[in-house]
Amino acid sequence: MRLLLCVASIVICQSIYAQQSFTSGGKLRPEQAIMDIRHYTIALDVDPASKGIEGYTLIEFILLQPTRVLLFDLLDSFHISTVLVNHRSLPFEYHNNLIAIHLPVDLPAGRASVQVNYSGKPHVARRPPWDDGFIWTHDSTGHPWVAVTAEGTGGKLYFPCKDHPSDEPNEGAELRITVPEGLVVAGPGLLQRVSHKKGKVTYDWKTNYTINNYSLVFNVARYRVVSREYTTVLGNKVPMQFYVLEEDSAKAGHHLDVLEQTVRSREKYFGEYPWAKEKIGIAETPHLGMEHQTMNAYGNQFRYKKIGGQDFDWLMDHEFGHEWWGNKITVKDWADYWIHEGINSFGDALDIRELEGENGYIRHFQEMAPHFKNKIPLVFGKDLDEESAYQGDIYGKGAFFMHTLRFVMGDPLFFSILKSFATSPGFTYDNLVTTADVESYFCDSSSMDLHPLFNLYLKTTSKLEIAVTKLSQEDYRISLMNLDMTLPLEITTSQGTQRFLVDKKGILLKSSSLPLIDPNTYYLTKISLE
Repeated sequence: MRLLLCVASIVICQSIYAQQSFTSGGKLRPEQAIMDIRHYTIALDVDPASKGIEGYTLIEFILLQPTRVLLFDLLDSFHISTVLVNHRSLPFEYHNNLIAIHLPVDLPAGRASVQVNYSGKPHVARRPPWDDGFIWTHDSTGHPWVAVTAEGTGGKLYFPCKDHPSDEPNEGAELRITVPEGLVVAGPGLLQRVSHKKGKVTYDWKTNYTINNYSLVFNVARYRVVSREYTTVLGNKVPMQFYVLEEDSAKAGHHLDVLEQTVRSREKYFGEYPWAKEKIGIAETPHLGMEHQTMNAYGNQFRYKKIGGQDFDWLMDHEFGHEWWGNKITVKDWADYWIHEGINSFGDALDIRELEGENGYIRHFQEMAPHFKNKIPLVFGKDLDEESAYQGDIYGKGAFFMHTLRFVMGDPLFFSILKSFATSPGFTYDNLVTTADVESYFCDSSSMDLHPLFNLYLKTTSKLEIAVTKLSQEDYRISLMNLDMTLPLEITTSQGTQRFLVDKKGILLKSSSLPLIDPNTYYLTKISLE
């Protein structure tokens, strides 16, 4: 029997390891599909001098069916000393970035826990935040400064986990990070306690919200915490905290003013700040920045530009917007990445609209439109990993699609449905989303057939083709060529700019000059003159 179990384990492991990948997501392995992650506890001693970490991660989960193999992701740059399943030490295999735990008998369906005790030197980021890893550096006064980025690689960068966007810990997570005395740890959720022992200090951070595993990171520095209270659009009081380097602390007050403008704008369009029971947090980092739930990484070095006469930080504005699109509203498959980056980038444009008015908003999209690569669709296939799904157009073209939807639907209907989606219990927090969810919601809520438009912008690389046919000296026909629906279209003729409803059959216009199609750039167009 032992020999049969051993042979079975070898066969299973060969199959498992053949599927490994450095990037996050992809096709969910059967061994992980039967697990529902409930909670992570990450307890680590972080040593900036040796650039190493040591401690454990406790994974609590619910098994949906019995199993003889448990499978978790962890980059194989560590040494694992022991693995405990329900407090019992069991054999395991660890290579190709996977931990396979072999059980002597079936582990029954129901709640279970795995604790992995490990140590080592985590992967170092070469070009953060585009390349993931630990950043070990110093501030200008020589004190250690540590940051972690993990969006592409996922949490397996430094802690064992089920590294797939479709499963977040429904009961939250806890980070207990120990560092040398004098340093401060910034983390997600609320700070539970700070304890001191033998020249070291431990910061215990805890969130009760569901959270994506690439947000389960921390930053370490000689921080000063600059705080104020923020009142949300629904009247809730939330601490707003900036973990800023001591050398930059004089800049923190104004920076929080700039942040507050962003929060108010986002709340106007997308509803109350999602983590009102915890905090609004940012931490100064040695890399440019990254969205991390309730503790966004900020490294733009207070480089503001003037928008509508006010200081505006594009980097902080964008990353903070992910508190709604990416953190509160989260995709279950990286194939739908545009929802995170595209709708959030549309939020960037709405923030410009708040500061500079409609003309500034229009100008933003007019300047953006010529720069899309448009080589592959925004949505293609399914079960994609993060690296395969990531492309520049998920930002700009995704935002432009929302800009087009706004024009087609009209402001009252569009903004009402957008906020309704962003605040719906069915699509937020524990409930992850797909492109099909967004498409169905907008179509059903508006009673409009928007499917052709979703397909054109998201699932093809085509532009809206419009034919301008000259029939006589002053007579023209304007018609859609590749979209089977009726669209509003602004057209400038010798009589001025007017809004028309246009379809494949076309409309007839009189003009002593060549009609100008879509002068304010509400569509990505290809104009054919005949």
